[in-house]
Amino acid sequence: MAIDENRPFRPIAIALLTVSDTRTPANDTSGDILAGRIEEAGHTLAAREISHDSVEEIAAHLHRWIDDEAIDAIVTTGGTGLTGRDVTPEALDRVKSKDIPGFGELFRWLSYETIGTSTIQSRACAVVARGTYIFALPGSNGAVKDGWDGILAEQLDSRNRPCNFVELMPRLRER
Repeated sequence: MAIDENRPFRPIAIALLTVSDTRTPANDTSGDILAGRIEEAGHTLAAREISHDSVEEIAAHLHRWIDDEAIDAIVTTGGTGLTGRDVTPEALDRVKSKDIPGFGELFRWLSYETIGTSTIQSRACAVVARGTYIFALPGSNGAVKDGWDGILAEQLDSRNRPCNFVELMPRLRER
């Protein structure tokens, strides 16, 4: 990480959505890890909810947060696998303006170091939706650590050089 200490840190507001038919606030360990890392990094946890594995329900959460001008980015955890109930990428397809293909590529490359070829089963992805970043991570504790520590911690830090997602935020709605 190339942090330029001469640049000011700009905290952003991040909403967190856990996608699961079985997780509750009491056992959402991957959500707890992400919430902790968001706040430890100096950002604001703007909202945190749990959604069932339903394209319509996930998309409804996303639309509401995308339309909330106080939310800069959304991180989801869960629903990125290959089973029939894993539908988070399909929900992102319903709301997206642009794909960020490098996010999923880099996630799987980092994850390979941890879980080997099993990383190929992940459909981790990211999009821009009407000026809001959305990052979809798998639901395991290890995956959210890989995604946050290996990608998002740097790219959501306005001091990261040579570039970062935060500095692009004012221009995401350009036409």
